[in-house]
Amino acid sequence: MLAKRIIPCLDVKDGRVVKGTNFQGLRDMADPVEMARFYNASGADELVFYDITASAEGRNLFTDILRAVASEIFIPLTVGGGIRTLDDFDRVLKCGADKVSVNSGAIADPSLIGAAAKKYGDQCVVLSMDVKRVDGQFRLFAKGGREDTGIDAMEWAVRGVENGAGEIVLNSIDTDGVKEGFDLPMLDALAARVGVPIIASGGAGKMEDFAELFTHPGIDAGLAASIFHTGEVDIRSLKQYLRDKGVEMRL
Repeated sequence: MLAKRIIPCLDVKDGRVVKGTNFQGLRDMADPVEMARFYNASGADELVFYDITASAEGRNLFTDILRAVASEIFIPLTVGGGIRTLDDFDRVLKCGADKVSVNSGAIADPSLIGAAAKKYGDQCVVLSMDVKRVDGQFRLFAKGGREDTGIDAMEWAVRGVENGAGEIVLNSIDTDGVKEGFDLPMLDALAARVGVPIIASGGAGKMEDFAELFTHPGIDAGLAASIFHTGEVDIRSLKQYLRDKGVEMRL
């Protein structure tokens, strides 16, 4: 049985870690390099770094900050934001990323997933999805949750996996930052459709939320930001708590 993963996420805007609720009201939290150093030492299984305004601003990801973050950590690093071409993959990987997360770039050019998987391997390509309920449908959003694509998110996920995405991050806009638990119905719907690892994002507020998450088959990791950034939940304590509950964890 594979160990479940606990993954903190750095949402970076203008060189600072920020956090909001339902993708709104961003507030400054910390320096990303200091935070990366902290998570490397605190037992995180991986780290996710998102340049959250790169796609909306139509620019490339800030590589200087990314290099500084990568130099501080020895755990796997997934990087996303403004990834539109194979050159973007190449640049981010050369900065120290282990995996590259695509969202808006893949919506604009669906062939990007297959081309990247062919060049770098499926394990390197992470399909990130920002999803919100619209008229009873799980709808895919682009540009940092700002733009409704009209695409059925579950069908999009199936296509992404068929094209070579090796992992999916499902971020529920409905539960993002609300701290009342992960969006389990949305996650269950995705797990029923794909066979690759799923990282659940959006809604974690307490340790019990992770324990409940991992009772759902097909969910491989829990991702959170503010509860880890503020110290509300300590990662080592969380992992020990989960192991005591019978969840396979790397301690």
